[in-house]
Amino acid sequence: MKSRPIPLTWLVVLLLAAAPAGLAAEPAPANARKPVNEAELRYWLGNMVWYHHFQTPEICQATGLTAAEVEAALKKLHITQDNKPKRPAHAPLLVLPYPGGRHARIGFLDGAVRPQRETKVSVFTPWDESSYVVVDLPEALWSNLGLTYLAHTHVPTIWTRQKVELEPLEWNRRADGSLDIKRRLPNGIAFGARVVPGRRAVRMEMWLSNGTRATLTDLRVQMCVLLKGAAGFGQQTNDNKVFSAPYAACRSADGKRWVISAWDHNHRTWGNALCPCLHSDPKFPDCAPGQTRRLHGWLSFYEGKDIRAEFRRIDKTGWRAGRKDRR
Repeated sequence: MKSRPIPLTWLVVLLLAAAPAGLAAEPAPANARKPVNEAELRYWLGNMVWYHHFQTPEICQATGLTAAEVEAALKKLHITQDNKPKRPAHAPLLVLPYPGGRHARIGFLDGAVRPQRETKVSVFTPWDESSYVVVDLPEALWSNLGLTYLAHTHVPTIWTRQKVELEPLEWNRRADGSLDIKRRLPNGIAFGARVVPGRRAVRMEMWLSNGTRATLTDLRVQMCVLLKGAAGFGQQTNDNKVFSAPYAACRSADGKRWVISAWDHNHRTWGNALCPCLHSDPKFPDCAPGQTRRLHGWLSFYEGKDIRAEFRRIDKTGWRAGRKDRR
């Protein structure tokens, strides 16, 4: 007889039974995402422990589980820092959904309250498997209607003004290591993103479809690359950054390595020293009813001193046209 997966509610009951008696129930964090079944629990615990190196309090913040539930689940599912799966040689850059629970910023936290994880992906550096940058794709979307989407709480959007709460989503995880997501807003605007890792770079795409009855204009997008998780890149300054549209790059403290981000249809490049972060922010062309517009993005890592020569090399890959060459 084929065995059925254990529903998460049953699993939690089993975990609680194994936990020490007398522990008071802890309220779930307001921004937590509780795994819906055992398979998802296993995935997110592996994501947090093996790759993001979360401690138990951070896992609790991300999942809404108590410390006792987390410890019991880690034991039951045999997930420890020491048994992380080995990645194949010459594998593409590792890209994972960012789990939340740990703020991706060092500073300017009041500018990103309750950050939502469904826009955020971690891209791990090729030189240090525990270092990563977090790409917020998108952090914000404006249109002639106003602030149309925001991936955290900071300033009002057209939806918060109407007291409309958008449903939480999750990235679709594909077998080839790529991620994609789609969101439909209440007024008929839909947008989504795709992230495809390669050996030396990560290709990104964002699309927007206009399901309203009027042309959308001033479609500015804020794309943020948060540097807190990458060792050597956490200095709260813009003195270590180069902005040469469409490229935005940050140099490590030892001067040997770089993080590079770029988007076509570039509107501006800049950085927030307090976060710290990089921005190559694009702008969709005006979008008539029934039309779909697309943007292409790039993220890569570079070891060397001639960053502008690296920009020229990246240009030759054809990334702006969305070509498949992943050099």
